[in-house]
Amino acid sequence: MITAYAFIAAAGGEAYAAPSAFGIEDYVWVSLAMLVLIGVFLWKKVPGMIVSGLDTRIAQIKQQLDEAKELRAEAEELRDQYAAKIAGAEKDAEAMMESAQREADAILAKAESDSEAMVARRQRMAEEKIAAAEREAIEDVRASAADAAAAASRRLIAERHDREADLKLADEVIASL
Repeated sequence: MITAYAFIAAAGGEAYAAPSAFGIEDYVWVSLAMLVLIGVFLWKKVPGMIVSGLDTRIAQIKQQLDEAKELRAEAEELRDQYAAKIAGAEKDAEAMMESAQREADAILAKAESDSEAMVARRQRMAEEKIAAAEREAIEDVRASAADAAAAASRRLIAERHDREADLKLADEVIASL
């Protein structure tokens, strides 16, 4: 009521008359209009449509959530698989490194043994060549000595043996047979 008096005083002292029709006040008309509107909504089954629309939307959201859960589960499974693959790859890489190190060590050991064998073989070959050269030198010396002895004996025989000594020697050889 205080507000109504304040409004009248502000308007210059004249009272404001609210509209009315058929003797019904304006707030009643608003209430009736709202009741008619609500009645039309109920008659046209608007709440059911709203509920069904909301139910449909809820079902869509649930479906999307289920899909999101499935996708998340698949993503976690893939993550676990890739984590396992990474761990396996790290183990494989480590095994490959160890294998490569073993192979390198084996190759190095084989190269060392091969080089030692090659050095021993070349040393043996050099020793054999030296021995062959010594044998050849000894044979040359022997041949030279034999040639020299044969030449010396020919000379001595030629100087000291005559025909009688040859006949005597031939008779001795024949008798010994």
